Amino acid sequence: MDRAQHLIGEETAMSVANDLKTRVAKVLAEEVAPALRMDGGDVELLEVSDGVAQVRLHGGCGGCPSTIQAVILGLDQELCRRVPEIKYVEAVA
Repeated sequence: MDRAQHLIGEETAMSVANDLKTRVAKVLAEEVAPALRMDGGDVELLEVSDGVAQVRLHGGCGGCPSTIQAVILGLDQELCRRVPEIKYVEAVA
């Protein structure tokens, strides 16, 4: 593989990764965040890599371990259903 083909391959991989992150962000913004905001919380998408969506919870959702677990479980189910490339959701402090 010559250098040009290698660069094109890297650009394609980055484009696919960016598209996946965009799709995850859209689901979070349109489907998940509004419900969390109703209870004083919010979610921030940090990274999507290797099928893992890393998120940070804010507000009322971020302080209680059992709430965090319940919210992450719901996020995981929703994202895996709507974006099949996501294998699981990981909460990051």
